[in-house]
Amino acid sequence: MAVKNFETLNTSTDVTTTRTLLHEAIPLTGSIVSGTYFETYLPTGDTNIKNYTHGMFQSVYDYPYLSSSANHIFDLSVGYASTSTYSSSANVQNAKKINMYNVMAQSLLGYDVSGNIETFESDLDLSDNNSKMQEVFFINFSRLLTKDQVKKGSFSLQLLTGATDLNNNLRGASPLPAGITLTDLSASDDGGTNPNVNGGEYGLLYNSPATSSAVGAVFYQAGVAVITASVFCSASATGEVPVNNKFNFNNNTFQGITGSWTDVSISSSCDAIRRRIANLSFNNTTELNSTVYFCRAPSTKFNYSANPTYTTGSKLRVKNVASDTPVSYVTTVGLYNSSNELLAVAKLSEPLKKDPTNEITLRVRLDY
Repeated sequence: MAVKNFETLNTSTDVTTTRTLLHEAIPLTGSIVSGTYFETYLPTGDTNIKNYTHGMFQSVYDYPYLSSSANHIFDLSVGYASTSTYSSSANVQNAKKINMYNVMAQSLLGYDVSGNIETFESDLDLSDNNSKMQEVFFINFSRLLTKDQVKKGSFSLQLLTGATDLNNNLRGASPLPAGITLTDLSASDDGGTNPNVNGGEYGLLYNSPATSSAVGAVFYQAGVAVITASVFCSASATGEVPVNNKFNFNNNTFQGITGSWTDVSISSSCDAIRRRIANLSFNNTTELNSTVYFCRAPSTKFNYSANPTYTTGSKLRVKNVASDTPVSYVTTVGLYNSSNELLAVAKLSEPLKKDPTNEITLRVRLDY
């Protein structure tokens, strides 16, 4: 067995670590979220929308969800706090809407000093009990899209707020009906870091151009957007949010924001909201951690090959004439532990010539 050439690494000068953030643009058009896979014979209308028997949320896919090619995009749900003026035992799925609000608030906000679940606020201050968002809808993005987190300052959601939605007669219309665009453009590089918030870093969502107060928040690591119901209209307004759970062009029924949160199921409310999403986009983030090893081959070492197949006339090839300069070709780098056990192997794209007249430093990077 051939003897390998070794050079001990100096952990102080030959090893370093790096952290790289890779970003990918994720554009989700309203036509994907609602309408592209619409079928009139289905009760739910869209074949890429999955509703569940528990009725707590609705899942959106980029392709008919029964297909093996379908990818989960996000889950959509609505809810309100038990202290909301909307809350009433007479409401459709009242308990489930309260439970959904509490589950998300508990996960993203946590508890107050009295042990009660926090309530969403437009500023997420959680200390002044001002600007409470007691009626909200949730967009919980798939980890497939967000990766490690949503890139700060990249989130944009365009919502239609007029009396029309993305029905077939409006699909492809230019310009789109009146609406608003919610963004986190004011987010800092390190995001919001309220220590009282469980959901990690967050960015407040403002209507573009920015309004005086936020209308929601996006939690970057959790991949969740929480948006107040008031973005569509005030609680007393009517004729704003359609709640029909399928397209009925001859007799669309419309309800105000109150009816859309109280008089219909969560799935029907999700249908109405989904058909108001004109465009949604953000950049995801993949954190790539690396350890870099600088493997140095000084001029006096690695000049003779350890490859047993590097032969001439059945003899190990060193040089043809005694006075010739020895030469070898570096093709592989191995990393060993202190027990001389091989841990990793790196291959060069092409052999590097090595002789006593040169010195080589190879940069080996391990990503994880």
